Amino acid sequence: MQFFSTRGGEGVSPAEAVLMGIAPNGGLFIPEAFPKFSLESIDALKELDYPTLSAKIIASFLTDFDYEDILAVTKEGYAAFTHKDVAPLVDLGDGLHCLELFHGPTLAFKDIALCVLPGLMRLSMEKLGQDKTVLILVATSGDTGKAALSGFTDKPGTAICVYYPKDGVSYAQKRQMTTQKGDNVQAIGVDGDFDACQRGVKRIMGDAAMAKAVAEKGYAFSSANSINFGRLVPQVAYYFASYADLLRRGEIALGEKIDFIVPTGNFGNILAGWYAKQMGLPVGKLYCASNVNNVLSKFFSDGIYRGKGELKKTTSPSMDILVSSNLERLLYHCTEDAELVKGYMQELALGNDYNVGSELLKRFKDDFMADWADDAAAAKAIGSVYAEKGYLLDTHSAVGKAVYDTMAHESAHAVLVCTASPFKFSGDVMRAIGKEVAKEEDAAYELADATGLVLPLPLVEALTAEPRLLNTCAVAGMDDALLSWLDSRS
Repeated sequence: MQFFSTRGGEGVSPAEAVLMGIAPNGGLFIPEAFPKFSLESIDALKELDYPTLSAKIIASFLTDFDYEDILAVTKEGYAAFTHKDVAPLVDLGDGLHCLELFHGPTLAFKDIALCVLPGLMRLSMEKLGQDKTVLILVATSGDTGKAALSGFTDKPGTAICVYYPKDGVSYAQKRQMTTQKGDNVQAIGVDGDFDACQRGVKRIMGDAAMAKAVAEKGYAFSSANSINFGRLVPQVAYYFASYADLLRRGEIALGEKIDFIVPTGNFGNILAGWYAKQMGLPVGKLYCASNVNNVLSKFFSDGIYRGKGELKKTTSPSMDILVSSNLERLLYHCTEDAELVKGYMQELALGNDYNVGSELLKRFKDDFMADWADDAAAAKAIGSVYAEKGYLLDTHSAVGKAVYDTMAHESAHAVLVCTASPFKFSGDVMRAIGKEVAKEEDAAYELADATGLVLPLPLVEALTAEPRLLNTCAVAGMDDALLSWLDSRS
């Protein structure tokens, strides 16, 4: 299997794609073809545990790695999860199921990939004979940052720097990042929004002068955002796993289509579901659920991606994104025209709109349904699900539930992809279930008391530890902040 940039150029090996993260021309790596899974092979997945199933999916793309090596990586990575099933499926009734992706070390779905990516990078370094320290840059709207810091902490041959909007993440998210231990980690609060952080990371990684400067210090750039294919591919596995779970329970027949409802910001999570469909998984519709930063729901409505807009802060901050990077992959897969995609991305970089036209939009609508929900609708969803089912959604998953409730249902069964523990957004969840919050910094404890649920240990540790990563910078100072940190490590 070779990988190619969405903006053209020569192919690279899977190991090169994982290690580089982003293509030299600024494009994103995509596989030359989708591996195919027959219904018979999908049926066989129900006999596997999660690490083994995940290894099979990953190995189907990363073909220059030995399967046994990948399996060792998934077993090690998922040993850190607190639920034996890694990604359990909870039945809410009426054909709706919650896929819980928050039982990892940082209580967010990003753990599914970021407990595995360090191992995949290590295999890539060994295969390519990489002798420089891999310097991983991450832009985060909240959850990716902590998951990446946790995954790469003190991993040999790596260093990681996370940029986050200093006023655009939840209290718990900031505590999780700033209290991270480890000698090879840094978190920097940026005086800007997530899109500014993401643009900055892409610019730094594509800057030849910066690449030379860090190379002279013994480093080579990579990324742990979902722009890195090695971050995206482990996410494909949980779509197969949830289908296998429903088969195992006898709730669906082999070949029966199911829908997935995905709270969406950067388009990586839902793109993984689309990949699963291309590989043969019987997927009906993918519900793309946005908050009020609804560039994606507008795009899937009229085919126009809007380059200008004002980012609005919401109670679902990990979705407060206006530039959805992974949409570039979908555009290429559906057009196979690198020049066209490059043109779209150039327009977007200039703050202009681009219009994909009616034919391509029709193709997208065959697979995707899209809508958005505001904070009030999400809060209502949290309150009603808790009152009726005794089940607690976080603010992002609630956006998905609110959107699904307003739309036509294509299939008898649907899976709501639940992206984070409600305790990461305790204050807003408390208010949604009709409880007052005495102190925002104590909201997680108050939520545990109010619901009788156990406060997850990783969050207890983050809330009680002393913050140590307190650096901040302006958007224009991201380069200097990085170089200053690297100098301090030498």
